[in-house]
Amino acid sequence: MTEAMAEDNKNKLHIRLHVYDTEMSVNIVREEEKMYRDAAKLITDTVNTYADVFKGRKSDKDLLYMALIDIALRYEKESTRNDTGPYSDILGKLTSEIEDVLK
Repeated sequence: MTEAMAEDNKNKLHIRLHVYDTEMSVNIVREEEKMYRDAAKLITDTVNTYADVFKGRKSDKDLLYMALIDIALRYEKESTRNDTGPYSDILGKLTSEIEDVLK
């Protein structure tokens, strides 16, 4: 085993996650353990919320897809909210106008 591989293995951690009604075994980067556990909790909480509302009316598969769409929509909204491209364009235009005025 090379030194790089040994270092990678040292940074890896084997954990078990409880996700809704399933136990999962995953290998993760040690520093990301909290994020993995938080993600598993988010999934579990979201599916449970839908299960409470639609108990007996939707299949487990439907509940999982509903939770998946819910979480993906939150992700999309957050990534759109953090899009700095429009601000960079406006700042570039303002900078050009200021430079023109100062000349």
